[in-house]
Amino acid sequence: MKIHCTLTLDYKNATIAKTVFQATKIDDEEFVQANLKHNQIQATITSSNVSSLIHTLDDYLACVSVAETIGE
Repeated sequence: MKIHCTLTLDYKNATIAKTVFQATKIDDEEFVQANLKHNQIQATITSSNVSSLIHTLDDYLACVSVAETIGE
């Protein structure tokens, strides 16, 4: 069984979105599929179980938070 979670992150402008996208893309590997479109990042996290999904989601959001702070 595969579990999917899709996040949509909206930013004030495309520059901030691009900065966050580029900073987090390095760690995505096969767990996160992210796309950038204008001022929006859409990220889909896929896992085989709920606990792994939550761990990956937590890790991804922590990276996003750091990237947002640096990008300001």
